[in-house]
Amino acid sequence: MSTRETILRAALKVIGEHGVAGLSNRRIVADAGVSLGTLTYHFPSQTELLRQAMLLFAEEETAKLAAIVDAHRAENLTLEQAAALVEQVIEQLPFGTDEIAPHELYLQAARDPSLRDASERCFTAYDALAATILGALGVAAPERLAGPVVALIAGLQLRRLATGAPGTPPGESLMMLVRGSTG
Repeated sequence: MSTRETILRAALKVIGEHGVAGLSNRRIVADAGVSLGTLTYHFPSQTELLRQAMLLFAEEETAKLAAIVDAHRAENLTLEQAAALVEQVIEQLPFGTDEIAPHELYLQAARDPSLRDASERCFTAYDALAATILGALGVAAPERLAGPVVALIAGLQLRRLATGAPGTPPGESLMMLVRGSTG
């Protein structure tokens, strides 16, 4: 792992544990095991650090989810099977600081316009992945439904984090949304 990536991962960990407001160079260098000079060499501003951390997260998350899609693409899944798979993936997500960090970053992008391009890239990748899955399921106009599907899943994850309880099963919610769009 490169020094740059080590710093980004440390920043994500600190964000997950303390929020963006609790992000400090001291915490990052302590977690990353690098000097302050190394941190500022790679990331001269906190905004650039946040932006790159968001993009690293999105790139890895998109690749992980795309691999799951590719593994099941040839199976011609039904909507019910796809919903069950989504539910299984969500249940396997870590329940803690790793999952909190992205939500913190998205909220920070709402406050800081200089982070919005990175946030937009994240959601564009999620939307594209959702459209691919919906298209494979034979949903008409999958691009139109992709954004609401991503919003549903993100909202369910946020609810799970905020309450500690899963609420309505994600697969059931997804089927209601998709069926409602075609009915």
